[in-house]
Amino acid sequence: MYIALISIILFICVLLILVVLAQNPKGGGLSSQFGGGGASQLMGVKRTGDLLEKLTWGFAIALVVLTLGTHMMIDSSTDTTIRSVNEERARQMGTPAAPALPGAESEGDMSIPDAAEIPTMTDTAQ
Repeated sequence: MYIALISIILFICVLLILVVLAQNPKGGGLSSQFGGGGASQLMGVKRTGDLLEKLTWGFAIALVVLTLGTHMMIDSSTDTTIRSVNEERARQMGTPAAPALPGAESEGDMSIPDAAEIPTMTDTAQ
């Protein structure tokens, strides 16, 4: 189902691109100041512009709804503390060891702590 929604989203994106590219510019900006605006309004068809505008809004709304729908489909009920592959790799590798200085003491394990090992913050401003 997830793959089908992603495919529909990609199809709607392509249609949205085509509909936006098919629209005529509405005038305003620099093109209308130099005489280009009158010709585009003279040649344009009002009904086609309305249809393309409605299609643009429809495809944009469908894209937002389907994107939010795919986000809701992802199973968020699993309690995994690791949120990315990069965090997992960093935890497995640990931090690189600093070069030993003469007379320096080693601080022990320098790996990234798990979420349970991080102390809670207390408000000392009170």
